[in-house]
Amino acid sequence: MNRILLPLIFGLAGAAVLVSLGVWQVQRLTWKQGILAQIEARIDAAPVAIPDTPSPDDRFLAVQVTGTLVEPALRVLVSTRDQGAGYRLINAMETDGRRIMLDRGYIKNDLPTPPAPQGEVTVTGNLHWPEERDSYTPENDRAANIWFARDLDAMAAALNTAPVLLVARDLPGDTGVTPLPVGTEGIPNDHLGYAIQWFGLAAVWTAMLGLYIWRQRKPVKGTDL
Repeated sequence: MNRILLPLIFGLAGAAVLVSLGVWQVQRLTWKQGILAQIEARIDAAPVAIPDTPSPDDRFLAVQVTGTLVEPALRVLVSTRDQGAGYRLINAMETDGRRIMLDRGYIKNDLPTPPAPQGEVTVTGNLHWPEERDSYTPENDRAANIWFARDLDAMAAALNTAPVLLVARDLPGDTGVTPLPVGTEGIPNDHLGYAIQWFGLAAVWTAMLGLYIWRQRKPVKGTDL
C-alpha cells in the first residue's frame, strides 16, 4: 500500500493542477470574449467627430471626418488572405485646422498607386494605434517608398502630420483602392486551444496514473499473496 500512496497523492495533485490551468483558460476565454465584444461595439458605433486631443485611449473609436487629402501616399506592405500581397496607402489629410494620417486601403503590389480623391471628401472610419513593428521588422525602404509597418511616429514625421491615424472604412471616390477597415481579427484569442491542451494533459496524466496503480496492484506471477 505504501508504494501506491505516495504516487497516488502526487498524481492526483498533478491532475488537479492541470485541471485548474484548464479552468483558468476557460475563465480567460470568457474575459477575452467580453473584451472583443466591447471592441466590436466601439468599431461599429455611430461615428463621431475626432476628439480635440486624440490619444491611444481612443483606439477603435468610430469617427467621420471631412477634409482634403494631400499627395504623395506612403505605401505600407501588407498581405490579405483573398488578394495576396499589396500595399496600404497612407496619405496626409487636412481637416479642421489640423493634419492627420488617413489609411485609404489596399492596392495590389503590381499596380500603380492611384491618386487620392480631389477636393473635400468625407471619410468614415476608426482611429487606430497599430503595433506592427518589432525586432524582426525590416527597416523601411524610403527610396522605393516601401514601408514594412505602420509606425505612426515615423510616418507622421514623413508626412508632416500629427501621429494620429484614421483607417477608412468608406472613402467615396477613391477608385481602385479597397478599404481595409479595423477589426478584431488580429487580436489573439487562443484561450480555448490552451484550455483543450490543459484538459487533454490532465486526461493523459490521470490515465497514466491509473495504469501505474493497476500495474502496482496486479499480482506478479510466481509470488504468494
